[in-house]
Amino acid sequence: MKMPTEVFGDVVIVHAPEELGEDISTQFKAFVTTLDQQKVVVDLDGTEAFDSDGLECLLDVQNDLCESNGELKIISSNNVNRKILEITRLNQRLEVFDSVIDAVKSFV
Repeated sequence: MKMPTEVFGDVVIVHAPEELGEDISTQFKAFVTTLDQQKVVVDLDGTEAFDSDGLECLLDVQNDLCESNGELKIISSNNVNRKILEITRLNQRLEVFDSVIDAVKSFV
């Protein structure tokens, strides 16, 4: 599976699919963890639904990147997605930004 991406220097933005659940999460994790860049931003703005598998996938990606000296950050200006990250307290484990610019700048 290939996801739409954008590269800004040594940071890659991965646009998550509309649904990030059990069916897609394994493929999503495999795609992200095989990227050449170790600084990854996942854009959840286009994601309309994710379940516990999708949330766990984000944590797994973060752990895999950390093991290889990488980092994961999240973009979401979608209030529903931000609320889900807040309720599950993932916003305390993952850095969440409103924009691509803010996320990319945070790697400096």
